[in-house]
Amino acid sequence: MSDNTGTTFLALLTGAAIGIGVGILYAPDKGEKTRKKIKKKAMDTTQDVTDRISHLSAELSKTADAKKVDFEKRLEKTISSMSYKADDIIVTLEKKLEELRQKNAQLQK
Repeated sequence: MSDNTGTTFLALLTGAAIGIGVGILYAPDKGEKTRKKIKKKAMDTTQDVTDRISHLSAELSKTADAKKVDFEKRLEKTISSMSYKADDIIVTLEKKLEELRQKNAQLQK
């Protein structure tokens, strides 16, 4: 996702630069009027880029929060499952230990 965002951002900036350059070369207006148009277009492009970055930042933040919640749920589930398995192993080992004690007691007689 980061690679696509960077590519999109670069394409947007490149397009804006090319548009400004073409506008300067083919401008039918006087220099002052052309400069004002270029300045307005640059301001509009800057605002558009700022808006896109804000939107992207909000989306990334929302996605990160959702992934964090999902990770925490999965981690809790895994820990709970491991806890039950550890309890089962301990119970089994205690039974085996008791069986060995009983066999040892019989052999001691």
